[in-house]
This record gives sequence, C-alpha cells and structure tokens, in this order.
Amino acid sequence: MTRHVLIPPLINPVAPPKGTGPQDIAFLQGETMGTGWSARFVCPPGLHAPDILPRIETVFARIIDQMSTWAPGSLISRFNRAAAGTRFDLPDDFFMVLDAALKLAEETGGAFDPAMGALTSLWGFGPGEARKVPPSEDECQKARAQCGWQRLSFDRRQRSLTQPGGVQLDLSGIAKGYAVDQLGAVLEAARIHHYLAEIGGELKGRGVKPEGTPWWAALERPPGFEGAGEYIAALHGLCVATSGDYIRYFESGGVRYAHTLDPRSGAPASNGIVSVTVFHESCMRADALATALGVMGLEEGMAFARAKNVPVLFLLRGQAAAHISPAFAAMLE
Repeated sequence: MTRHVLIPPLINPVAPPKGTGPQDIAFLQGETMGTGWSARFVCPPGLHAPDILPRIETVFARIIDQMSTWAPGSLISRFNRAAAGTRFDLPDDFFMVLDAALKLAEETGGAFDPAMGALTSLWGFGPGEARKVPPSEDECQKARAQCGWQRLSFDRRQRSLTQPGGVQLDLSGIAKGYAVDQLGAVLEAARIHHYLAEIGGELKGRGVKPEGTPWWAALERPPGFEGAGEYIAALHGLCVATSGDYIRYFESGGVRYAHTLDPRSGAPASNGIVSVTVFHESCMRADALATALGVMGLEEGMAFARAKNVPVLFLLRGQAAAHISPAFAAMLE
C-alpha cells in the first residue's frame, strides 16, 4: 500500500518542555455529542492531568446546552420551537458558531446552510425517528420552504437572533469542529501547548511530542478505498475534518441516501462524492468546509478550494484515485 506523508507548509520551531520524555504524555478521554473524545498532551511540570477533566466536561456541557438539537431544553431547540418574532440574545459560543456558519453560507452560495433543520428532520438525520424510505418530492419542497439562511434576522452588533417563523437551525455540520477548538483552548489555558485533541475523528494538533516529532494522524479512509493509498499528516498547527456519505445514511430501493443534504435541492447530495477531507487552522472551519465541499461536488468544490487555497482531498465512488487541491499537493512530502 502506498503511503503519502503530508507536512504543513509553514512550521514554527517549537521545543517541547525541557526534561520531558514519552512518559510525560498524558491521555484523557470520554464521551460527548454522541461520540468519543480524546486528548494526548505533554503534561507540563506541576500539572496533574486529571485535574483538567472537569474543565473539559464543563465546556462540552455548555456547547451541548446551546447547540444540540438532541437536547430539548437547549438554546437551539428553544429557538426552533419559538413563535415568529421571538428574539434571542446569543451567548458567546452560539454567536461565534452561527456567525461563522452564516459567513460560510454566503461564501458558498448556500451549499452550507445552518437554517436547514427542517430538511434534516424530514430525511431522518435529526433527533427524531430515522427513515427507511425517502420523503416525497412534495414533502421536500414544503421543508425547503421552511429553510434558508437568508431568512434569519441575525444582528451582529447586538449579538441577537430573531425567529422569522418556522425556521429550524441545525449546527451539526460545524459545532463539533468548534468543540475541538474549545477542547484545545482548555488545554492551552492549562499551559499545555503540545497536544493532539480529537472528537469523533476530527483532530487538532499543536506543538510536538517530547522527542520533537509531530503528532501524526492517519486520514480517514472510507471502506473499499484502500487502493487510494494511506495519507498520514503531521498536525503541527493544523486541524483536519472529514465528511462522507458512509458515515450516516439509509438505503432504499438500492439507493443510498446520505446525511450530506444539499440545501439547494432539498435532498442528499448525489454528485458521487464519498468523502471530503479538509485541513485548516480552525477545526470549526475545517468541519464546515468538509460539509460544504461535499455538497458542491468535485468541480465546484475544487474551484472553491483553489480560490481559497484550502488543502482538500476528494474521494469519488467508482474511482480509486484521489482528487487533491493544489494546497493539499503542496503539503505532500
């Protein structure tokens, strides 16, 4: 099997703490947002690693309390149920995520849309009952009428959001990446500057291991794509996120309906994309871009990646070879 090694184009010289060795790498893990999380880090002198666990859990609980549609009492769930004209003052986490989501919606021409919760629920990918057959075209069109990021009344200056009536937010395509960034922020606040943080396969790397080597991560590879080779990346100041049609889906009549919904059509994207892997300094941005590029498809997505200088890897059904952007190619050793 061919192995491809990816190195960040810009590497800042970072030295691990003096006197540390492999025995000083601490490991914490747990569950959040319906998946697992973990953190490996070089523990600075005087820090007892388990002491920061409550801080991590507090951050995750705060994000869930604001952005989880699976939590009936969360801010996002209350907004989705609210009557037209109801105004919400937004806490910092929610504001930052929604602000980034709306900017990306505009940037991608609606390929990424945080206001498509009605479609997510209709297709059975939300907190409700899963589907076994696709909805009708009429049902899709009715759900689409309830969607649209441009319908939201978002006041950046006042940090508020007003429910226009019937709009349902869904931040699942960006919130997990934000949580990875916040996990990293907790570690850095504890004087930990050499770490690998992960939630559900989305990763953020900073610094190096005690021996000076980077935090290596194997890129996620869909089943049946062994022929595309193995990619391993040095996550030095980088985050990586992957979105794919093999992660959540149902099959009906021999057709796979994946959770990557195209807000523009009201149905799962059907462009042949199996997975999209994105690198970025922000895991929130990488997470959202992986979703958006999966919706765009190869041609439109690659044009976006070139214009924005985003390192991206596309895998397409029926094609063994990977499609990579110029920024991704520049990272290959």
